[in-house]
Amino acid sequence: MQAALAALIAFAALLAAPLAPAQSYPTGYGPNPALPEPERSLIPTVNVAPVDAWQGQDRPRSAPGFNVTAYARDLDHPRWLYTLPNGDVLVAETNAPPKPDDNKGIKGAILRHEMKKAGAAGASANRITLLRGLDASGAASTRSVFIQGLNSPFGMALVGDQLYVADTDAILRFPYQPGAISIHTPGVKVMDLPAGSINHHWTKNVVASPDGKYLYVTVGSNSNVGENGIEAETGRAAIWQLELATSKARLYATGLRNAAGMGWEPQTKTLWAAVNERDELGNDLVPDYMTSVREGGFYGWPYSYFGQHVDRRVAPQKPELVAKALVPDYALGAHTASLGLAFYDAGLFPPSYRGGVFIGQHGSWNRKPHSGYKVVFVPFAGGKPSGPPQDFLFGYLDNSGKAHGRPVGVAVDQQGALLVADDVGNIIWRVAPSATTTAGK
Repeated sequence: MQAALAALIAFAALLAAPLAPAQSYPTGYGPNPALPEPERSLIPTVNVAPVDAWQGQDRPRSAPGFNVTAYARDLDHPRWLYTLPNGDVLVAETNAPPKPDDNKGIKGAILRHEMKKAGAAGASANRITLLRGLDASGAASTRSVFIQGLNSPFGMALVGDQLYVADTDAILRFPYQPGAISIHTPGVKVMDLPAGSINHHWTKNVVASPDGKYLYVTVGSNSNVGENGIEAETGRAAIWQLELATSKARLYATGLRNAAGMGWEPQTKTLWAAVNERDELGNDLVPDYMTSVREGGFYGWPYSYFGQHVDRRVAPQKPELVAKALVPDYALGAHTASLGLAFYDAGLFPPSYRGGVFIGQHGSWNRKPHSGYKVVFVPFAGGKPSGPPQDFLFGYLDNSGKAHGRPVGVAVDQQGALLVADDVGNIIWRVAPSATTTAGK
């Protein structure tokens, strides 16, 4: 009787307790974004932010309590970052390869002109640079050309004493010795990747499984929404799995229009990816997203988006595939070009950052007003996103609509600071708590 009375009192107290306030998400963000009706027009919205590069000591702004320093300047279109176990930082200095059959015609000419304004044109440096150490100003102590003669490199992953590099058309393997400042041994091809004369989404990323048995490789679509024909999409819009012991590769997840950043959620060891969704359906469609990646999962592209929302532009339709399309875990805003992804599992930042994820948003071209052009942080709890995004590094876009820089890859350095590749500013930014000592090894 007493136990029942206690339970009744506890239940009454629960009913009387104030409800926790509902979390408010910005438009196009979160686990359940409101999706408007699609808008179609003959001429797509083109709103590229022209480049006005950082001057002098100008820099982006950070969340309160943090300090921003230039870890390395005067790079050549730095896109992606990788921290080695000894603390050295690898930077892929890279740009698009020649792709003569991509964006052809009048529309393509307009887009190429606009991309040039955005700082996305120019030949690729085709190299990986090594940054070492940390001086009193927060900059790298030394730099050296680590690997050169690559073909639009992007992702990097170290497994044992082998460094894997994702070129635009292949995964290459290089021998690695801790402390080396350069590698001159030619890379060995371990996997061909879809490329060719269209090669619309040319960046290929690679991460290793926690046990080192597999590589996971992103390959973006060869079009916006299948307009080059579905045969041009063979092996694309997917994440591949490569078994290193056997060199056998298979499709791991499909229907991912352009997955870029990948990482292992620290608590559950689940693979997550940041994915760029399709364009030309209006300012608020379709949100980019991040999601846990389910083995064998299909995520909709090109036939549907955010689950079973059918894209009527695609022919023929595939309702049997749409019925299987998985809903992504967390929307990241329409046209934000969310590319970089790095989970935070270090101890330098305040505890509220532990286990959450940083997302590098390169910025929109198909939206008015602009979106992205910042790094956001999303908290996690229990292996899942647990709240609205927080602006962490911003101010890349000024009030006149000009871009001083564009964030891409994000990585955590050996000390626990966040590194951000800025491919328009040609700078690697380093963000650390204001009270910490900057100098390191």
